[in-house]
Amino acid sequence: MPTDDEVVETAASAAENVVFSRFDKNDVEDIDVTVTFEDGVLEVDVYVNAPESRLDEERVAEDAALAARSAVDDLFEE
Repeated sequence: MPTDDEVVETAASAAENVVFSRFDKNDVEDIDVTVTFEDGVLEVDVYVNAPESRLDEERVAEDAALAARSAVDDLFEE
């Protein structure tokens, strides 16, 4: 069983990986990944500000949050 810290670190890392796989680091002016895991409940919020990019920041943030949840699911299946 993973610890709460492992869950949070896994989710945050997965979310950041998605963001930076789609945006060049120089295009990202601000990123905020907030992950909480309390009483077995995972909450992931991702905010990305990359105004110079042609990609949809909101969509990438949503994809990053989904990837974070999926990574945590995988962690519990190990």
